[in-house]
Amino acid sequence: TVPVAFDEAVLGTTVSVPLLDGGTVSVKIPPGTPSGRTLRVRGKGLVTKKSTGDLHVTVQVAVPTHVEGAARKAVEDLRTALAEEDPRAGLAEAAAR
Repeated sequence: TVPVAFDEAVLGTTVSVPLLDGGTVSVKIPPGTPSGRTLRVRGKGLVTKKSTGDLHVTVQVAVPTHVEGAARKAVEDLRTALAEEDPRAGLAEAAAR
């Protein structure tokens, strides 16, 4: 699990992820990646006698605990700009299935 900032999840970024052998690998986080999404990095997982597995990286969007001043205004402006989007659209229908 790798934490990313909200802006990194929205806009996309590349993060350095530690490997089990002590090294690191760069992982591209695509724009619009939601928290909980798992990305696969082929050939960077556990090494066995027969092969090398894949590394699975789960994105966790980190939410700031204190937002003040210009940052708070920016988040409020974002809320207004995205007022038409409903992150819970279809939730009742999915629960009814």
